[in-house]
Amino acid sequence: MMRKLLPKDIDWRSPEMLLLLLAVAMPLSFATWRGLLNNFAIEEVGFDGQDIGILQSVREIPGFLSFAVVFVLLFLRQQPLALLSLLFLGVGAALTGILPSYWGLMFTTFIMSIGFHYFETTHQSLTLQWIDKDRAPLIFGRIISARSIASAVAFGAIFLTLEITDVSYAVIYLVSGSLTVGIALYCWRAYPEFKAATEQHKTIVLRSRYWLWYALVFMSGARRQIFVVFAVFLMVEKFGFSASQMSLLFLVNMGATFWLAPKIGRFVQRFGERRTLIIEYGGLLFVFTGYAFASEAWMGVSLYLLDHVFFAMALALKTYFQKIANPADIASSTGVSFTLSHIAAVVIPAAFGFLWLIEPAYVFMAGTAMAGVSLVLALMVPRHPTPENVALVNIGKPAPVGAE
Repeated sequence: MMRKLLPKDIDWRSPEMLLLLLAVAMPLSFATWRGLLNNFAIEEVGFDGQDIGILQSVREIPGFLSFAVVFVLLFLRQQPLALLSLLFLGVGAALTGILPSYWGLMFTTFIMSIGFHYFETTHQSLTLQWIDKDRAPLIFGRIISARSIASAVAFGAIFLTLEITDVSYAVIYLVSGSLTVGIALYCWRAYPEFKAATEQHKTIVLRSRYWLWYALVFMSGARRQIFVVFAVFLMVEKFGFSASQMSLLFLVNMGATFWLAPKIGRFVQRFGERRTLIIEYGGLLFVFTGYAFASEAWMGVSLYLLDHVFFAMALALKTYFQKIANPADIASSTGVSFTLSHIAAVVIPAAFGFLWLIEPAYVFMAGTAMAGVSLVLALMVPRHPTPENVALVNIGKPAPVGAE
């Protein structure tokens, strides 16, 4: 399957190959953590919907603090920071099953989350810096496919392990986390440090002309929490899915994403970010409304699979920023974008956890409203975005890239 993601003349020591290898390493532990979390939290720790919401809010705190990556870059370059973050992710996941208590799960989740969010920030930033604008949608599609392969392997292994053996959650977490740590250490030794074409700003960058991108990122982070936290919890609590059944669902989901992601990348490359984002948010109006009224397991499964397909289309948001940004802004702005996407993420899981106890449908109808706002914003994206043409409604005076 990996051959389909790579050109025939791939240089195995190229920046693109490093990005793909890191993209594989991350889901081996994170997909396992996410795939087992609800069952582990309910069966081993005794969590309810409110506890899950609080846990997810704790998980999002490092994401909210992602803007601080620019200060870390004063002492550590981006490529080593990406690898160090991957180590944190693997260690946090490996320790999860060893501490099956309320505060133990909170602690390991926080450690894992520091690694995950700083890895995501630096990995996305490096991709935007190392890959040309013309090829970026295709490469992002390949990265999503590579992650899907790794996630499918993780979910398939979980399904077979839980169905065939009596291996504990602790062992599964330990093995998956160790695999991520191993790949991170290999990349640290096997790859040289690659240089970006443009020196990055080492201060927090906020520009009024990026307002539309900021707004889209914020809304994307808000509605994403409903999918990540409550769509999965719906399958376990309402429809009674076991850990192995959830792993099978994730496996099917990743298989579909592996096949579709490169095609989505080519779609963005051909038809542009505006059309892609309009399709994504229009589809999410239907998906979230469907979640609110789903009464059968097959309905929840169908909506979950469709939801993830639309989620893959969010790569258009990254390439939109690449086209409008000053190249020197990328590292700082990527950290800022993760903070923006997590402002709501810190609040929504806990707040909506209380709302879930009143009526789960209210949570998903809120997601419908968020998708509607995002659709309105997507209509303001230009057909051909450039640094001088960032939005159909401009706030602040557009400035040539060279003037900033």
